[in-house]
Amino acid sequence: MLNRTDHMAYLPDMEILKDSTIMEDVVAHRRDYDYHRYTVDDVRMALSKENRTLDDFAALLSPAAMPFLEELAGKAQESTKKHFGNSIYMFTPLYLANYCENSCVYCGFSRCSKIRRARLNAEEIEKEMRSIAASGLEEILLLTGESWKMSGVEYIGEACTIARCFFKMVGLEIYPVNAREYAYLRSCGADYVTVFQETYDSDTYETLHPDGRKRVFPYRFNTQERALRGGMRGVGFGALLGLDDFRKDAFATGAHAWLLQRKYPQAEISFSCPRLRPVANQAQAGGPVPHEAELLQVILAYRLLLPFAGITISTRERAHFRDHVIGIAATKISAGVSTGIGGHQKCKQEIGDDQFEIADTRSVNEVYSAIKERGLQPVMNDYVYA
Repeated sequence: MLNRTDHMAYLPDMEILKDSTIMEDVVAHRRDYDYHRYTVDDVRMALSKENRTLDDFAALLSPAAMPFLEELAGKAQESTKKHFGNSIYMFTPLYLANYCENSCVYCGFSRCSKIRRARLNAEEIEKEMRSIAASGLEEILLLTGESWKMSGVEYIGEACTIARCFFKMVGLEIYPVNAREYAYLRSCGADYVTVFQETYDSDTYETLHPDGRKRVFPYRFNTQERALRGGMRGVGFGALLGLDDFRKDAFATGAHAWLLQRKYPQAEISFSCPRLRPVANQAQAGGPVPHEAELLQVILAYRLLLPFAGITISTRERAHFRDHVIGIAATKISAGVSTGIGGHQKCKQEIGDDQFEIADTRSVNEVYSAIKERGLQPVMNDYVYA
């Protein structure tokens, strides 16, 4: 039997936020969430409100709300247009490296996966970014596998500095670090940090993360708060829907963002809504994976809970579905996506394997045209520095 470390115990170099109780509050909310107890009257009450509580959010995520999807969509679209107008923000991710020191059972980058490993050097990063910038995009999301050895903080900081030469917005989706490292990455040019908790159920989390630094549940949970304390302008939240009960995980994600927004009102909050996708050597997850109508319900409920929050729709989803939700609730869409290492330059092949399969392979121009066809306005940058 594998001798596993306590997944609730911090490693010696991990920063502990002793003055924060948000994790305990969210875990308790998730544990107590019984979505079967909500009725159509609860859903109607939640829909009638302008400012919604977590209990209203819980009702909107319940099975009782499924017959109200059209009304949810109408309310969500009103809120989206009020706060975002017709703007749809575009970006692309750039995977810098796929080395990983964790063995998460659902991830293609797991150290147990037999894939081609690669890491871009500074020259290759610049070439990739130059090629992406030539498409007209002004925002980039930098990603790595979770390996301190192969993708150290200084390496990521160098990538941020290079990115600042080509892009006006730089996001990070990397392994969690301490507040001082986030402050360093902010000084290098990073604007925001996105972290997926994967699942908010501690027991399932423990099973899915048998070893590595990612195994430590509370350290990952408090990442967004450390990022804000390190000076990051924005933070993104998400659960990988299908690893556990998707309604409970979506509820916990919303509660996490809602509570942190109240503690840090200056923070820019956003949601990602990924569903589990096939990867090499993938073990069985705790699912089931929500179908599209259920995913739509989650996205609409996020919008009605936090009207000002950005919502990103992933390339894990079909193009038709992505085009449907932009302008209704989603405000941000990726384009020209590759989840492998390299390959953004014309006629250049990827040198490292993908993290997961994508469903929407459209180019930047194709996504741009699809946004315009829906009467919406593609926006390449949503922030202007003085």
